[in-house]
Amino acid sequence: WKMPADRVARAGLRGLAALMVVVFGSINLDLVARVARIPAPGETVAGSSFVTTPGGKGANQALAARHAGAAVRMYGAVGADPFAAQALVNLHAAGIDLTGVVTVDGSTGVALIDVDDPGENAIVVVPGANAAVRAAKHSPQRLSRPLRGDVAERDVDAAERRRDRTALAGLQAQ
Repeated sequence: WKMPADRVARAGLRGLAALMVVVFGSINLDLVARVARIPAPGETVAGSSFVTTPGGKGANQALAARHAGAAVRMYGAVGADPFAAQALVNLHAAGIDLTGVVTVDGSTGVALIDVDDPGENAIVVVPGANAAVRAAKHSPQRLSRPLRGDVAERDVDAAERRRDRTALAGLQAQ
């Protein structure tokens, strides 16, 4: 999916298609249960439905930038478990560069989300593999590889210094 040109113009994102957005952030699988009401501590309530959906602050930022027309490279981590593929499916489908995503021992990050009938929620986040990711752990050689065509280390450095553009987002994993 690509944002229509008129919407890009209204949002003031005209130049976004020329940017490479680099996102350091969390990649989760959201486990969502619908309930009539959020349970009190120690209480069990019956749910009416359950879905899994890819999530995570970093993954959501990467998808938003991609949908706005930017080329995107994601840096993060998933666990060596069955949730990893599900957590990455939307990023793959959107054409996001996932060469910065590593697989680590342990579990993929999850969010356990209860949503009640009025729409309120209660969320427990288990960071899992996300806890292993820090921007400083990525070697300068990995970060200096051309991101897209003529974008190189000097462009990444400049974006980091400015921090006022959407060239780098979510510098810490959530």
